[in-house]
Amino acid sequence: MTKPTKNLRPASLLVHGGTMRSQYGETSEALFLSSGFVYDSAEQAAQTFLGEVDHFQYSRFGNPTVQMLESRLALLEGAEACRATATGMAAVSSAMLAHLKAGDRVVAARALFGSCHWIVSTLLPRYGIETEFVDGADLGQWRQALSRPAQLVLLESPSNPMLEIVDLQAVADLSHAAGAIVVVDNVFATPLLQHPLELGADVVVYSCTKHIDGQGRVLGGAVLGRKKWVEEVLQPFTRNTGPAISPFNAWLLLKGLETLSLRVDAACRSAEQVARFLEGRREVVRAWYPTLESHPQRDLAMRQMSAGGTLVTFDLGSREAAFGVLNRLGLIAISNNLGDSKSLVTHPATTTHMRLSAEERARLGITEGVVRLSVGLEDVADLIEDLGQALDGLALRAAAD
Repeated sequence: MTKPTKNLRPASLLVHGGTMRSQYGETSEALFLSSGFVYDSAEQAAQTFLGEVDHFQYSRFGNPTVQMLESRLALLEGAEACRATATGMAAVSSAMLAHLKAGDRVVAARALFGSCHWIVSTLLPRYGIETEFVDGADLGQWRQALSRPAQLVLLESPSNPMLEIVDLQAVADLSHAAGAIVVVDNVFATPLLQHPLELGADVVVYSCTKHIDGQGRVLGGAVLGRKKWVEEVLQPFTRNTGPAISPFNAWLLLKGLETLSLRVDAACRSAEQVARFLEGRREVVRAWYPTLESHPQRDLAMRQMSAGGTLVTFDLGSREAAFGVLNRLGLIAISNNLGDSKSLVTHPATTTHMRLSAEERARLGITEGVVRLSVGLEDVADLIEDLGQALDGLALRAAAD
């Protein structure tokens, strides 16, 4: 029994989308902890493997709980199809490797998460795939790089950690003219704040570990796109290489989706207040948040996104100052994760982006003083007080010196 979802708005889809009830009529989505499935006959098994009948075979290929997650995400994203993966990086690597072959060419925004950057800069060239980086905000560089054929474009917007915004529609138009599909990592915006498929993207990837779980419990990823591409290009790769998500993790992500709208809305409101507070502190060299008037791409961000997101980035001028503030925080925890109900802070130069060369980090603006803050669900006054006392301590130390 499948729950009808026609014409439901996002908040309702997050609760009801893709739900399949068994003969027992359970309220919560059922958790099918099964590696395999049985058949009524040898003939049914043979027909299942031929694709002549619809029947679950093996949880590496598909599972009822996982299917509910995939259906709900597809409905939310406005995608024709979705495949869930074990992690966000499994989603990114599967989307790319399923599509590419030796001799192909990839153009990517320079501002990528560290592991994504490694795939483009190091892994793909090992397989004979040409890669080129561009500054994501510079349409001139995109235009130049896509003046000759390419097969895939990879970008994230807003970027991690500097919150750079890419003009998705303009890059998609250039990419398609060059023969490339566009893969957008939409994790910072979440499926609620930005809809890349409506702006010309072909494939959207998520680390479901972040906002979709949102409570620091499990890993997961998702790849979304057109049904033909998912079934004919992506699915043969994922079925045979095995980046499958566990049913238990899929079930927890379904539970996380139920509160995604409430959590993201609340965190966005708090993040903007925190960003404005940080921008007003003299200890802060600069703060970045998409809705701040000082953000160089604020107008573009507001055309593409319905809110600024849950991440704030700020520069304290030096590693010593950044570490000093992080170590003085009481409520906000140090962690390289993001999108959690708890506010988390990290120093990208020594954690998430530490494997980039110093030159590459400098080009991306990831200085030794840059701090990335993922705003959670605490009372925003408590967050501001915690940041304030940590910055006060920095100021007192500077005065003493």
